[in-house]
Amino acid sequence: MMPSKTKIHTIYKTKEGKRVPSVTTILGILNKPALLHWAWQLGVDGLDYREVRDQAADIGTLGHYLIMCHLKGQKPDTAGYSPQDLDKAETCLIKYWDWEKENPIEPILVEQILVSEQYGYGGTIDCLAKLNGNLMLIDHKTGRAIYDEMFLQLAAYKQLLAEHGYFITSARILRIGRDENEGFEVREAGDLNKHFAIFCHCLEIYKLQSEL
Repeated sequence: MMPSKTKIHTIYKTKEGKRVPSVTTILGILNKPALLHWAWQLGVDGLDYREVRDQAADIGTLGHYLIMCHLKGQKPDTAGYSPQDLDKAETCLIKYWDWEKENPIEPILVEQILVSEQYGYGGTIDCLAKLNGNLMLIDHKTGRAIYDEMFLQLAAYKQLLAEHGYFITSARILRIGRDENEGFEVREAGDLNKHFAIFCHCLEIYKLQSEL
């Protein structure tokens, strides 16, 4: 499926048909000071953060889509995007190829939708792959930095995979640069137990807020 500029959120449901929140929706309750500073700095520079944000989101979505198509062995449909955005998104794909040359992975799951029946939330796994015979969770980012809350997301995905019989030995954030002078950045996760505990607290707060 080609990416859309109209934001369409995946609907996650349990086996009984009950709708549950996504990992990203749950973590939306957290304050993100880095984003506030980013918006403030754009204002200082005389730029509208909404326009910059939307263009960056388009490029990021398209870059992510190109990588997912590559992993699935599918031909991407890029109709509706400007040549400038497509060029920047293809830069992301080239940087991803650079990483993959050093890490010859075997994809097992790509953009896989999963739901936790135990905890009541859903998420979409970017990539579960084998590397040197070990199962590895990879979450792809196309932003300008790797933030701590991204590891809360990884922890939630690790639980989703475990509930569906996939027990990973490692997890990592792979950030792909959009600019020519950027390469890729990798940050490995530890056991993620404390991160999952924090995620569970966020989930409880989300549920309580939803009941107000």
